[in-house]
Amino acid sequence: MLIQLKPGELEKLIPAVATGNQFNAASGDPRKILQRIIISSIGGVITLLISQSQFSTQFYFFWLILGITLLLYILWGPILEASRKNAELRKYNIAALFEGEVIDLYTKEKIENRHEQANKLGQLELVENRRTWLFLEIGDEDGFIAKLRFPLENKHQIIRQGAIIRCLVFSNNQNFSSIITTSDAWLPREKLWVGVYPFLLRPAFQELCFYRLKN
Repeated sequence: MLIQLKPGELEKLIPAVATGNQFNAASGDPRKILQRIIISSIGGVITLLISQSQFSTQFYFFWLILGITLLLYILWGPILEASRKNAELRKYNIAALFEGEVIDLYTKEKIENRHEQANKLGQLELVENRRTWLFLEIGDEDGFIAKLRFPLENKHQIIRQGAIIRCLVFSNNQNFSSIITTSDAWLPREKLWVGVYPFLLRPAFQELCFYRLKN
């Protein structure tokens, strides 16, 4: 079932500014967080030292503000990234509420990153970090609609074929003959959210589902 969103509904479901859940998702893994800390601390300290050397010049406040901005990069970096992700879906004019079921599901291993590491003999060897992803093919009475994919976690073991699933789908045409992308998804019976990134304001989406699907 596809129910096209009314004007203004998409903006209520996907905010322009990052929420707490979106901030946490955009913060990334420990490695990414460490990178932000390094950039924030080193960049902030260097620019603040430069600002002190420019104390008596007209550029003092420029370097001071730049230093403070870099020191706060650990905070505004994820906010900016999450807001950019939100904007990617908010730009579509044609979106619809989808309710269907899981037609098929399977797992695949994906390479997260590669790096060289010395072995016991001191020789460099390529090390690949792999992670198992779960793929869901979802559809309704008209057939296949889209595919969702996200890293597999223990909580996903309860997902089965035939499970009801709800999400937003986005297209370039009014008849939704081709789906460009989807939001994260909600499985109401399992009370489980799935997806790589939490685009949707969850209480607002559940409320929309209640009113639009029941009526």
